Amino acid sequence: MRVRVAPSPTGDPHVGTAYMSLFNLAFARQQGGQFVLRIEDTDRARYVADSEAQIFDTLHWLGLDWDEGPDKGGPFAPYRQSERSESYRVHVERLLADGHAYHCWCSTERLASMREDQQKAKLPTGYDRLCLGTTREERAALPGFSELPVVRMLVPDDAPLVFDDVVRGEVKAPRPDDQVIVKADGLPTYHLANVVDDHEMGITHVVRGEEWISSTPKHLLLYDWLGWERPALVHMPLLRNTDKSKISKRKNPAARLMWFQEQGYLPEALVNFLALMGYSQPDGAEIFSFDDMVASFDWARVNPVGPVFDIDKLDWLNGHYVRELPVADLAGRITAHLSRRGVLPAEPTAEQRATVLAATPLVNERMQVLREAEGMLGFLLVEDDAFTLDAEDAAKVLTADAVAVLQASAEALGAVASWDAASIEQALRAALVESLGLKPKNAFAPVRVAVTGRRVSPPLFESLELLGRERALRRLRHGLATAGG
Repeated sequence: MRVRVAPSPTGDPHVGTAYMSLFNLAFARQQGGQFVLRIEDTDRARYVADSEAQIFDTLHWLGLDWDEGPDKGGPFAPYRQSERSESYRVHVERLLADGHAYHCWCSTERLASMREDQQKAKLPTGYDRLCLGTTREERAALPGFSELPVVRMLVPDDAPLVFDDVVRGEVKAPRPDDQVIVKADGLPTYHLANVVDDHEMGITHVVRGEEWISSTPKHLLLYDWLGWERPALVHMPLLRNTDKSKISKRKNPAARLMWFQEQGYLPEALVNFLALMGYSQPDGAEIFSFDDMVASFDWARVNPVGPVFDIDKLDWLNGHYVRELPVADLAGRITAHLSRRGVLPAEPTAEQRATVLAATPLVNERMQVLREAEGMLGFLLVEDDAFTLDAEDAAKVLTADAVAVLQASAEALGAVASWDAASIEQALRAALVESLGLKPKNAFAPVRVAVTGRRVSPPLFESLELLGRERALRRLRHGLATAGG
């Protein structure tokens, strides 16, 4: 049993690449088969140089590893379509010789005009076969001629429109027109290249998104014309926005797979979430690992109705995984995230790592995604000359009424004998709650904003302990100046 995922390097990897990789890989691992990563890079107009590396990096980040691919090699190399031109050429010549394909010299202008006329006449759009049966010289004598021809399929009237789908059962697709299978630049289109590659790489199950259902008759024709066995077909439901539209990078930042790294989602949480998109465990559990998915995998459990990509659900799920991590593991991930975001240097110092480790127990119950650690822990990691107060919070809290609170706090903390959370709490309660007669909320809010920069922070007394006496006093003086004291 062999499956594949075949992304195109045309920009930031789409979350759908991870979605398809997950289901392909789970099936392969359960069946003891092989999972192949193939790069479909024949669309040179949209090719992005570093996109292939991003595909590799993000799939590795998610733990969705492959058995064969451009970076690993394998018995069916090469695994980039741009390196397989000779293989396609041989099969195209056969299709032309057998009368299943023909050259088309129509210019792009002529094709655009033809479609416009068809739309105005409310006719089905499709190629009108002007070039069919003509020689180059005969076609050159007609309007709308292009020097560089494409190759088109000659789709018969009895094209196979009904096929069996592993998830959907019997499916009927619309009749295709004469699809271009070789572009004017000599490179194959997806329709030809994916069929040839899947056959030559021994792919037994083609698992892809439901948007390819309408193209399936073209692919089945190519298999039949070339005398090849058809693979099993699985068309997965599309990921959808809350308005039920197809999730796209243009409409939704979450369509970018790298967005999840940038926001600080844990890979195991995202894998769990993607598994829930159209799939359910036999016991109805919502929290499960990749290994759990493999153990129970069954295509019958895939719901063909397009799932809604609910970020709130992902946040909840990610929060669960955050809280389940050992403190040292979570601290390491927070540190790595803060480095990626520029809050910490690429190589944090031992002191910075120790600070994050010590602070992690203060925030792990308050976080859903690692991004939130930037605001929660930033005050501990920034030097005093770069420390800033949140303008809105400072305006609301560090008013003239806060002057007495900050003065009393500085005096009390300056006299604390042992700089630990318990002693700090005792000193501040005595100075602010008992001596000034303030409610704790009113007493501690100015101190919190002065030392952390925000009204919402990790527990105050533990934060002061980690910050250290001298830095805490400097920030209290800065807050006092801001309040007008």
